[in-house]
Amino acid sequence: MTFPSPALDTFALVTGASQGIGEAMARDLAKAGYNLIIVARREEVLRKLADELSAAHGVDVVVHPADLTKYDEVTALIDDIATRKITICVNSAGIASFGPFMDQDWDYEVNQFNLNATAVFRLTKAVLDQMVPRGEGAICNVGSAAGNIPIPNNATYVFTKAGVNAFTEALHYELKKQGIHVTLLAPGPVREAEVPEAEQSIVDKVVPDFLWTTYESCAHETLEAMINNKRRVVPGPLSKAMDFAGSYGPRAILAPLVGKFYSQMG
Repeated sequence: MTFPSPALDTFALVTGASQGIGEAMARDLAKAGYNLIIVARREEVLRKLADELSAAHGVDVVVHPADLTKYDEVTALIDDIATRKITICVNSAGIASFGPFMDQDWDYEVNQFNLNATAVFRLTKAVLDQMVPRGEGAICNVGSAAGNIPIPNNATYVFTKAGVNAFTEALHYELKKQGIHVTLLAPGPVREAEVPEAEQSIVDKVVPDFLWTTYESCAHETLEAMINNKRRVVPGPLSKAMDFAGSYGPRAILAPLVGKFYSQMG
């Protein structure tokens, strides 16, 4: 059971590739020699990234602009990748909302569920339809340390991420003997290496810099975990602390405390 090597006729699929973890993963995969299919809503941003990565690393980068909150656009992506040989899949696209569930915009909450959960579910099945018969492939689904506990004022997000966490870890065990690497990335807060003071959120201001994980370091650690077929990767000290607390701390105490903090982000 080996991690797929780059080849002229194979591709790594990365969703949410226009920014954050998805972009950082796309950069690392291109640097390692993998051809890419990069997916996000902003076509202009994707094309700029594709041109940069192709020029720097000599890889083929296919741009597939899509809004993965839309069922039909996920279907179109599945039809596209069915014509290509996908050996790696990184499901990174995701959104979140904060504040009381009943006060949220319902359309946004439905789109959040469709993107964070349904699209991940469908795309995972689509790439496994290729990978399992070949006996080779690697998948990373981006869940969250927040998916470990019920967090008031973050209900839809934790609903989706708890599902992604459990789904991905279940597949890790199911597919181990079939040659497929399945890794859950369960980060806590991740950000750019430097955030201008005017753009800092409440989380940026209250959490010391040394506790943060950058997108770049998160991507490096995640790719290494995928290569070694680790079940779960939790990058950085803040993420590890959240993961430990969520897994082993008393929920009756933790949930209201974290929920109060999240209410300030609404």
